[in-house]
Amino acid sequence: MSSLNTKNYEPTPARRVAFLGLGVMGFPMAGHLARAGHQVTVYNRTAAKAQAWCTEFADAPGGAHHAATPREAVAQAEIVFCCVGNDDDLRGVVLGADGAFAGMAKGAIFVDHTTASASVARELSATAQSLGLAFIDAPVSGGQAGAQNGMLTVMCGGEAAHFEQVKPVGMAFSRAFTLLGDAGAGQLAKMVNQICIAGLVQGLSEAIAFGQHAGLDMNAVLDVISKGAAQSWQMENRGKTMVADQFEFGFAVDWMRKDLGLVMDEAKRNGARLPVTALVDQFYADVQQLGGRRWDTSSLIKRLR
Repeated sequence: MSSLNTKNYEPTPARRVAFLGLGVMGFPMAGHLARAGHQVTVYNRTAAKAQAWCTEFADAPGGAHHAATPREAVAQAEIVFCCVGNDDDLRGVVLGADGAFAGMAKGAIFVDHTTASASVARELSATAQSLGLAFIDAPVSGGQAGAQNGMLTVMCGGEAAHFEQVKPVGMAFSRAFTLLGDAGAGQLAKMVNQICIAGLVQGLSEAIAFGQHAGLDMNAVLDVISKGAAQSWQMENRGKTMVADQFEFGFAVDWMRKDLGLVMDEAKRNGARLPVTALVDQFYADVQQLGGRRWDTSSLIKRLR
């Protein structure tokens, strides 16, 4: 079975691209690029995953290729996409003798979809510029389902001219691909996104727990209030699974804690006050202690039961 859901791709000239990192997000994102007609070469730290990707997308218009190192993967690429775990993982695939920057041709563009710090985005942007390369930080929102559907929201930081070259290609796995400022702006926007989610999920958890303690039919209540001012993506997509005590899909608690750590570090630098976000971060630590490291973020309600 394919990891992708059906999508109608906008016609765009085929490009030579590389994709570094084939996790739950990167695997389908790279697949959409291949299905859209681009010539894709992939790299993954575990080579078996790259081989599996090539097997699945062997019939793609541009073919499917994999390489043993980031440097080899990007050798012919006009655009290099990347989606790995954190700042250290990102530096690991970008820098050094076998890193992407060592193999990219001058004028090529590196697009980083990792949720990382704004400081590493600025650092790598400056390094890229010194080498005659371009760098765009482009974290995504929409989760695994958004990646499989090709409907991610992508928040970008970088130079407008480079962004305009990348956007038509990136739309293969996106529904929105937006430039929000200079290097680091994409990562800062993703932090705003995660702050919003943290508060919303905690509020929804408290509401559902309250309603259940009060003896209400919470599925019926959610049907009603989702048509009013309380409506949110979290309510529409996670409310009833929270009622049913189901947390085996979506964005993992461990990943959310990593993201909120980036948020809190940035807040210390810029002076923003985030009392609710800091509290919810500790609530997620409680969920980890309950054994919920891989539960999705809506599992905050487990603390209240």
